[in-house]
Amino acid sequence: MVSADVVEYRPRFGRGLAVGVAVLGVGGLVVSAVTDWRATLTFVAPVALVVLWVWAAYWRPAVIVSPASVELRNVTRTIELPWPTIERVDTRYALTLHTAYGDYAAWAAPAPGRAQAVRAPKDAGQNLPESTYRGGTVGSGDLMVGASGQAAAIVRARWEELRDAGLLDDPRLERGRPRVRWHVATLAAMGVLLAASVLTFTLG
Repeated sequence: MVSADVVEYRPRFGRGLAVGVAVLGVGGLVVSAVTDWRATLTFVAPVALVVLWVWAAYWRPAVIVSPASVELRNVTRTIELPWPTIERVDTRYALTLHTAYGDYAAWAAPAPGRAQAVRAPKDAGQNLPESTYRGGTVGSGDLMVGASGQAAAIVRARWEELRDAGLLDDPRLERGRPRVRWHVATLAAMGVLLAASVLTFTLG
């Protein structure tokens, strides 16, 4: 039986970083405003730009696994990859889906660094979906200590469910290219804040 759940993967580090930057940014503006609120106005747009960028780069990105597809929500766009198009899952540098449309990497799931992989516990490569193992071994990017391995395990487990249910036996492409949604509002807001930052420093 294939799960109907929708699973959204986002690494904890990114969310923690985004919250920390937002708190520091807003806190710094408040403290500065108490001293000199007029001078603080010069820094509102730059601080807002940094907070927005960190949110877009570290809070928002995700790997979303549903019964119909895998969505890679990256910094500037979200790419929807239906299950029948997915041919292979790779984790060498980041979670990367090799598909009939091409190769797509997940910003939210980078591979662990060498030091992190070396320090990984022995069970970090055990009890993973069977399609993880190649020749009885796993790569460092597949280890559960890293975002790439954690996200890949979710994707592979659902892919195996669909495969075992026979739903991938005759893959057909519904469209010639993947559905892509650009994050227009976020990009526009960044552009406005960047222009405002330049303008305030130029006039100041």
